[in-house]
Parts: sequence; C-alpha cells; structure tokens
Amino acid sequence: MAVTGFRKRVVALTMLIATAVVAILVVVSHVLLSRVTDADAHDLAHTRAEAVAANVTAKDGRVVLTENGSEALDEVAWVYTDGRLLDGNVPPSMVDRVEALADSGRSQTASVGDYLLYARKVPIDGHHVMVIVRVDLTPYETSEQRSLTLSLILGGLTILLAGGVAHLVVRRALRVVHEMAALADEWGHHEPGRRFNLGVPRDEFGELGRTLDHLLERVDNALADERRLTDEIAHELRTPLTVLRAEAQLAQLSGEPVPPEAVLSEVDRLDAAITTILRAARARTDKGTRCDLRSAARQAIAGRAVEVAFPSKVEVAVAPDVAVSLLSPLLENGLRHARSRVWITARTQGEAIVVDVLDDGPGFDSAEVDRVFEAGVTSGDGYGLGLPVVRRIAASAGAEVRAIADGRGHVEVTLPAARATT
Repeated sequence: MAVTGFRKRVVALTMLIATAVVAILVVVSHVLLSRVTDADAHDLAHTRAEAVAANVTAKDGRVVLTENGSEALDEVAWVYTDGRLLDGNVPPSMVDRVEALADSGRSQTASVGDYLLYARKVPIDGHHVMVIVRVDLTPYETSEQRSLTLSLILGGLTILLAGGVAHLVVRRALRVVHEMAALADEWGHHEPGRRFNLGVPRDEFGELGRTLDHLLERVDNALADERRLTDEIAHELRTPLTVLRAEAQLAQLSGEPVPPEAVLSEVDRLDAAITTILRAARARTDKGTRCDLRSAARQAIAGRAVEVAFPSKVEVAVAPDVAVSLLSPLLENGLRHARSRVWITARTQGEAIVVDVLDDGPGFDSAEVDRVFEAGVTSGDGYGLGLPVVRRIAASAGAEVRAIADGRGHVEVTLPAARATT
C-alpha cells in the first residue's frame, strides 16, 4: 500500500509539473502568436494604404485617382479630399469613425468591432488628402483560436503522456526493489548467506543492493553471534551439571548422602558461569568506567599461587567486575596447565594496557592458536569458564585477547587505558 502511494505521488507530481510547464508554454505561444497576427494585420493595412495612396495625384488643381479601383477595393479603402469622400463606399456602421479619422489630419490606426482601420495622410500641396483602409481581423482571430485549441489539446496529451511515462518508469524501477526485497526475504529463510553482489554501484539501485548486502551481513553476523553464545553457554554449563549429576548418582548407588561441600562448590561454579556469561552478553563500554588493574588482579587470584608483576598504579577503562571475570578464567586455565609457576604482568602500549598471563606449561600449539577460543575446544579436563567466554567478555569491554604460541602458556589481554581526569 505504501509503495502504491509513493507511485501515485510521483505520477501526480510529474503531471503537476507537466501541467505548469504546458500552461506556461501555451500562454507564451498565444501571446507571441497574437503579436505576430497583429503585426501581419497592420502590415496588410499599411500595404493597402500605400497602394491606394500611390494612385492619388493632383491634376489641374484637383485631386484625382490615376487608376480606377475595383469594387472589392472600394469596400475596404476610401479616399477623402478636403473632408469630402473622393472614392470608395463606406459602410453605414463605420461612417462616423471613418470621417473622424479623415478629419484628424494624421496617420493613425483604430479598431471598430472586428475590423482594423488605418488612416494615412497623402502629401499633396494645397489639399488635405487622407487614405483610409479596412482590414478584417476575423481570419486572424480564428487562426489564434484554432492555434490555442490545438495547443491545449497537445498540452493535455503531453500531460497524459508524461503521467503515463512516469507511471511506467516508476513501476519498472520499483519492480527491481520488489524483486530485491523478495530475494532478501527468501534468502533470510532458506539461504541466509546469499548476497546480491551487484559489484561497484552504477546507480541508486546498485547502492541499495550494496546497502542490503551490508544489512544481510550484519544480520548473518548477529545470528552467528547468537549461535556462538548458545554454544558457549551449553559448553560452560555442561561441566558443573555433569559433576552434580555424578555426585547424585554416586550417592544413590552408595546409599550415602551427597557431601554438601561438593554440591555447594558446583552450584557456586554454575552461578559464576551464568553470571559471567550474562555480563558478557549485556556489557557495554562506558567512557566513564575505570578500575585499578592491580586490585582487580588480586580479586581474580583469590589467594592462589600466582606471581604479580604490575606497575605501582595501573588503571584501565573497564568495570572492576568485568576485569575480574576476564582475568580469573585465564589464571585458572594457567594453573591447570602449569608445571610449577603462573605469573601475570602488565605493561603500557600506546593508549592501551597489555596484560600477559603466563605459565611454564606446554603452551599452545601454533596450529591451534586461533581455535582455543572456540566453544568445545579444550586441552584437558577442568572446570569453570573457558576461553570462548573470555573472548566474549573482552569484546564486550572493548578489549582484545589472543593466545601466543611461544613454547609456554601465554595469553595476552589488551585493555583500554583509563584517561587521566582533569
């Protein structure tokens, strides 16, 4: 319905513009034609008057015509001498006006009904001679009316043609949009990875196709991100749930109650996993957020045997609980795989703080260094949060985490440094 309304508005606007243009052209052409016909009528009147005046001469003190005019000319041309009609037949309806022009003694034009009158003074010594001619304006007015009617008809056809062309052009243009929308909708249900791939945009529709490709890419990424989150949740919650189930089955077989410490420990681990995953999904970087990295590291260590080599004061632009949730899984992972030593350092790199979590274990395989952050990938048994959630927490906090294959356990976390307050 909205597309139809848009099409109607475009067609209506096109016809409105065409109407305005046609109206202007009709008015201008009619004015120009009127001026041309008026000029032709005056030229004809002057020509007739000069033709008659050429036959007027003086002979023996009298004004005479050298040639006799035809009866037709007598009806449209008259010669007055000293206020007396010398030649021609003046219609009764024009006698007063013609005589007034004859008595005026100067060349001039006048209109009487549908006729143009032109008076021309003939210079003859001793006499007052005036030649007056009549031009019928009816043919000129008829020509103007016919021209105006034809212009209006052609203008109307032009307006209709403009509206029809606009309708076809807009319909054809919107057909492309309809097809693109239908394809995008179909791909969204059956082939979400498909794209228009129209190449370098050559027109507005090419730009629209590229925009839709970017939009589909973002939607696809969002769906993939949701799938990854689901996988990570399933992976991180499976271990504590498995432990709880094993404890319950063991108690069922042995007939002894489940140790409360084991249940509470796994419930706490499960609660920590859920809390951290939700924080990773909801966290956003806040320009005003900051924390002391040394204090966050102490909370993450929680009394475990980890060496700390930090500067005296290091502040990062992340929330304290996010920093703890980011470092704790990395420290636990290092403790699980270390032979005897785990340590953590911090250094400044431009406008960022780089934290290195290291252990003297076997480290990461260079061929698998990019896969350690994928859900389900593990190098041994263990509990708690995995590296995929660490990556999600880092991304939510505007940080970056990566594993380094250098012959030892080494994970590098790059955090945005807190800006100095003024």
